[in-house]
Amino acid sequence: MSKMNCKRVFLGGLVAGIVFIVLGFASYFIYLGDAWKCVMEELGYPLSESVGMYIYSIVGCFFVGILAVWLYAAIRPRYGAGPGTGVLAGFVFWVLSVLLPYISLGAFGMFPARLLIIDCLIALVIIIVATLLGAWVYREESEQVGSSQT
Repeated sequence: MSKMNCKRVFLGGLVAGIVFIVLGFASYFIYLGDAWKCVMEELGYPLSESVGMYIYSIVGCFFVGILAVWLYAAIRPRYGAGPGTGVLAGFVFWVLSVLLPYISLGAFGMFPARLLIIDCLIALVIIIVATLLGAWVYREESEQVGSSQT
């Protein structure tokens, strides 16, 4: 079994992070932002968009991208390289990072179920696309050595 290529995990994670940023911000500003603002205002916690919030979100997207590609690299020796494993890694990452927390949020009954479901499904698409693109960048160390000799 070859070693995990940490440099490629980081590079693929940056690619995935960029995808998270682009698609995540697009979904927020085009579709979900107003709904979340209304819900949070009704709860007495109005969202205040600030430079700090955007910086936190951007850094978080890169961190999440690195974690998603790390998961792909971790399961790749068992499931094989390729898009199927990338989709599996993205799906597992989505279950752990979005679906389970949203089920907990939904259980409190504070948020509209429709909004949680829509947000959850949009996140599924974003996470799978981002993980696939980040996984596309990832290569094992042994693969890089072999490709430079041929």
